[in-house]
Amino acid sequence: MKQIVILGGGYAGLLCALTVRKFVYDNEAVVTLINRSSSHQLITELHRLAAGNLPEQAVALSLTKLLKGKRVQLVTEEVTVIDTEQREVRTSEGDYSYDYLVIAMGSQTAYYDIPGLEKHSLPLKSIHEANRINAHIRESLMRFKKSRQQADATIVVGGGGLSGIEMIGEIADMLPKWCEDYQLQREDIRLYGIEASPSILPGFPAELAARATSSLERRGAKLIVGVPITAYDYPVVLLKDGQSIPTHTLIWTGGVQGNPIVAASNLETLRGRAIVNACLQSESHEDVFVAGDSAICYQDNGLPLPPSAQLAWQMGEAVGYNLYAIMNGMPLQPFKPVIYGKLASLGRKDAVAVLGKNDKPLKGLPASLMKEASKAKYLTHIRGLQAYLH
Repeated sequence: MKQIVILGGGYAGLLCALTVRKFVYDNEAVVTLINRSSSHQLITELHRLAAGNLPEQAVALSLTKLLKGKRVQLVTEEVTVIDTEQREVRTSEGDYSYDYLVIAMGSQTAYYDIPGLEKHSLPLKSIHEANRINAHIRESLMRFKKSRQQADATIVVGGGGLSGIEMIGEIADMLPKWCEDYQLQREDIRLYGIEASPSILPGFPAELAARATSSLERRGAKLIVGVPITAYDYPVVLLKDGQSIPTHTLIWTGGVQGNPIVAASNLETLRGRAIVNACLQSESHEDVFVAGDSAICYQDNGLPLPPSAQLAWQMGEAVGYNLYAIMNGMPLQPFKPVIYGKLASLGRKDAVAVLGKNDKPLKGLPASLMKEASKAKYLTHIRGLQAYLH
């Protein structure tokens, strides 16, 4: 009986596990999913949790419930080593041999060697980090009532991509409530977004980026674009143009990098991400498949696919089928991504989006509703509504 080991319980790993069990019978393979936590985290909702607009149980779905009846063994342990020579995965608790390995361990925050950033900033890549941000903001605002130090009432979000802009939108929505909770004046709290590129939301049309800018600024955010952060000399953020912003709260969403466990393996990698062929199979090891942010998958135009939840979902399903195919001597199916669009929430009642092959623009409440519909579609697909509601 073959041993299939899947590393990671995110979008790619979960969908791979669910898909492979649609094709592979119990007497053909044991399927083991190894994840550091017992929950499947809705990464696209972390900004809402960080701002306090969503409870944790709506972002962390029980993997036990999602895998119930799917004949997948769930192991909650930390992966430490991928040994492709011995065909073995080592964890904090033991070793797991495999015939076929799926790596879907996601990415990690990149700090680009900016002094002070890794030590003092607040990243947003997990539920733990989102909860930490929420507690930190509340503690700082409470402290400001006594200290009256502006650094306690200044929030800076580094990075103007999707995660950063969604984080700013949620904070902007929460400012009135925080003022009421801590008996502060709105002008007491300062909110900044800093992006090194000339514009926020790369990949979105210029008119939608401008629409997002006006929406956030109207609600009290100040966006600084085209100016990189050069250091976080705590508690002061230093910018390349000489500006300095005193703050105890720098939320960093400015970049991601490959997983160091993948980088340390002897797979063929580029900047910590495994290079895969058109069928999401490692270029250097035929018994290893890679999906989601852990993979570099090149498009027909020669550019790598961007990391996103919708592509991780599709890659997980593609790998799940290809495991069945390789076990049965069938041709592997090339991965054909379908990009349905891009959605960026700007708070609870505003968003911008481009949809379909023609990148049809959408903004305002219709775009917000589309984002909620996208989440509902995913939850329905994984039969996660019960886990989501409970």
